[in-house]
Amino acid sequence: MPSSPDTHSLEMLVRRLESIATLSDEERQAILSLPARTRVLKAGHDIVREGDKPSHCCLILSGWAYRYKLIDQGRRQIFSFHIPGDIPDLQSLHIHTMDHSAATLTESTLAFLPHENLLDLTTRFPSLAAILWRETLIDAAIFREWMVGMGRRTAFERIAHLFCELYLKLQAVGLAQSYRCALPITQIDLGDALGLTNVHVNRVLKEMREQGLITLRGGTLVIESWDELIGACGFDPTYLHLEKRAAA
Repeated sequence: MPSSPDTHSLEMLVRRLESIATLSDEERQAILSLPARTRVLKAGHDIVREGDKPSHCCLILSGWAYRYKLIDQGRRQIFSFHIPGDIPDLQSLHIHTMDHSAATLTESTLAFLPHENLLDLTTRFPSLAAILWRETLIDAAIFREWMVGMGRRTAFERIAHLFCELYLKLQAVGLAQSYRCALPITQIDLGDALGLTNVHVNRVLKEMREQGLITLRGGTLVIESWDELIGACGFDPTYLHLEKRAAA
């Protein structure tokens, strides 16, 4: 679908930043006034590729995306999943050559924000520059937590931990409640993100259902027992640094 100008689609970015910091009315309006061009991409479409030198950052308005790297024989490692309000390639503001790729997980609506306008925004509003820096630091904290999972958690703990993380991120931007959320992630995606085989993922999900911890059907995750799930994986949400959370 061809791109189109859009100057009123940035509410998701405001919602995301307000989940980790406080914005003034002036800052909020400055974000909403950023020039943006929106595009709708089908699932499995690369947003940016390793080696690219992008001139825009990509904001997810709807749908899901992920960051990944391909190694020999086409093997894929997923680094992170991204939901509406996320800017997966925010680092491209200052790291000019992409060292990994980002792609859509589902059909997604994306807003492309020119680097020059984002840099001007951070110059005019130093506190916004600090908030965006905080966002990249939280991104790094999530990477560290995933590294701990890959190195030291069992398969059961890795999957449970990821479910808790995604639920809280979705809840923080108003896209989840009552321990129910969209989860359009396949077992193959989970395996590529968590270093597990498809068979192992299938076995763990079956075990979780049998224990009454989750229900997963039709792309919807229902956490049936939040306290038991976080207890099973030792989940501590501190690393997400959420300042605002909707009621569960």
